[in-house]
Amino acid sequence: MLSFGVGLVGTVSYTQEFRRREIDPTSFVQNLLPITAEDLNYDTVYENLIQLYTAPLDLNTCTREELAATYLLNERQLNRFFEYRNQLGTFLSIYELQAIPEFDLPLIYRLLPFVTVTSSNQKIGKGLTNPTDHYFLVRTERLLEQKRGATAEAPQSRDGTLQKFTGSPLQWYARYRYNRSRDFSFGITAEKDEGEAFSWKPSGHKYGPDFLSFHAQVQHRGHLKNLILGDYQLQVGQGLIYSAGFSLGKGIETVYTIRRPTTGIRPYTSVTETGFFRGIAATYSLSKHLELTALLARVRQSGTLTVQQTISSFQTDGLFRIPNELQYRANLVEQNAGAHLAYHLDRGQLGATYLHTSFDYPLQKAEALRNAFEFRGKHNHLLGLYGNYVWQNFHFFGETARSKSGGTGTVAGVLTSLTKRWDASLLFRNFDKNFHSFYANAFGENSRNINETGLYLGVKYSVHKRLKLTAYVDLYRFPWYKYLVDKQPTSGFDFLLQSTWTPSKQWTLYAVFRQEQKEKNIASDLSKQKFVTQTLRRNLVFNAEYNHERSWSFRSRIQGGTFGYDGFKADKGWLVLQEITAKWSKISTTIRVSAYNTDSYDARQYAVEQDVLYAISMPAYYERGFRHFFLLRYSATNHSDIWFRISRTSMPERDVLSSYVDEIQGSKRTDIKLQLRYRF
Repeated sequence: MLSFGVGLVGTVSYTQEFRRREIDPTSFVQNLLPITAEDLNYDTVYENLIQLYTAPLDLNTCTREELAATYLLNERQLNRFFEYRNQLGTFLSIYELQAIPEFDLPLIYRLLPFVTVTSSNQKIGKGLTNPTDHYFLVRTERLLEQKRGATAEAPQSRDGTLQKFTGSPLQWYARYRYNRSRDFSFGITAEKDEGEAFSWKPSGHKYGPDFLSFHAQVQHRGHLKNLILGDYQLQVGQGLIYSAGFSLGKGIETVYTIRRPTTGIRPYTSVTETGFFRGIAATYSLSKHLELTALLARVRQSGTLTVQQTISSFQTDGLFRIPNELQYRANLVEQNAGAHLAYHLDRGQLGATYLHTSFDYPLQKAEALRNAFEFRGKHNHLLGLYGNYVWQNFHFFGETARSKSGGTGTVAGVLTSLTKRWDASLLFRNFDKNFHSFYANAFGENSRNINETGLYLGVKYSVHKRLKLTAYVDLYRFPWYKYLVDKQPTSGFDFLLQSTWTPSKQWTLYAVFRQEQKEKNIASDLSKQKFVTQTLRRNLVFNAEYNHERSWSFRSRIQGGTFGYDGFKADKGWLVLQEITAKWSKISTTIRVSAYNTDSYDARQYAVEQDVLYAISMPAYYERGFRHFFLLRYSATNHSDIWFRISRTSMPERDVLSSYVDEIQGSKRTDIKLQLRYRF
């Protein structure tokens, strides 16, 4: 019989027969993405994972798209799950997962944090066993050393304006959330970054903290399936028009993550200050198989305003601390109107999407050859079609969209479980150089879905239940010029090989090798002549984890890599770390010590760090130094938890760290963080 463990993250209230297994989101992300993807937003990945955890799927009502969005089940396992539910009816207990063919204990353990079972004699919103998530959380953090922007020696801009922080060096964050899965959700999030002022200036669109977010949601009220007021996102099709959700890109999960499930509207609770809609959205069931989603949104963005009264770029880092940053804060109004029509088949889905976006200032990037086909003007619209269909153990999917410019984007692929041991995926994508979609995040190599054609193949092979091998190869081509690539067309490819061995329940070991080759302008410090050449990046990771029941665990990791331009000596870098976690009845602690050495920033290393709940830390390790952190969690009562974290980076060969307003005199950087959560 199953036994359910307790991890590092707080639980959701239940009166069911078991306590839902908890997860450590940081380790979850780190193991899925051991080698950093440069263009992946890890804050968004982490936040979406947390949302998936705090709104567990009811096994009796979840759709195939929703269950596939966990990226834990292959096509064969999804088929077996729904065959079981259709033949035997609703689940009476989580324990029934053991009876489903091809569901083994390791798979069930991975799935448990994201699912629940509501008794069949209860109704959503009225039953006592439907899980609730009701809490208030506040966090404060600051740098112990002083940055130049916080002193009287702050730098000056070209016009002589002193670029000094307008607020205190203290950063804080607060969140209130009351949520019942598939019923309702209400939340408020507020954040003030380091150096930002806390002020009330409605004329400047400032209402206390620099960033405020709010949402109110109700679900499953007759034909009204979903209604959200406030901040929200959509995930539809393959993400060519609307994209949100737990999208991982390329990692050691080489098969399942290339497809984007259609999960519809969802609340936005992150503190990333761009990439969401603010307004109203609703999904209405027109018939048993047909649903209509409509949205209206209006939000203020921040952009660099030129003397010609055009916006040359968006400010997406969310930092508004100094006069140069504040002059562009909330100076651009963006409005959106859109719709999504979905027809549900027995084994698939067909849909159509539309989005119209308008700005009160025209967008026009700086005059450069690479920007010749970028969006210009005040208005853009997109129209798209998507679909997916399951045939036996093959899942076919695709989407195509066309923007106002006439440029198109297309994604098409297939997932398959060839045998019980073999899984595979194949995906083709093509994004025209004049395809413009502001909320797109379909699978691709670029950070935006534009100017790219590619073909991806991923495989997974289970040698036996304790040894798994995965691999992918991705070939891509860029028809037009790119940033730091003054040539067209250019091309590249990357591949990954990975093996995971679990010799026992306590031990997990994996090794990952990744190689990436693409073209790029030669670095100015290597050659006086400007030209484009091949670059080659290699990364190798060895990771070992040991978990001793529920009391302690450790992680040992060695990784290294090289980066070089064709014809020049490659730069090298390495990182070693040791992490130990110990747990007692009400206390858990994590300590990590690490050392690193790289020849340059190009050879930098990354390793995701454990942090307080709802936060993620992923510093870049470059040059030579040491980095350590200590994390403490104390569960004071059944309702309250306290976290304390301190981290330090030491670079003994440096006299100054960072630059401009972030400059620190000395060779050390020390960050402290304190967080309190109260669960009602």
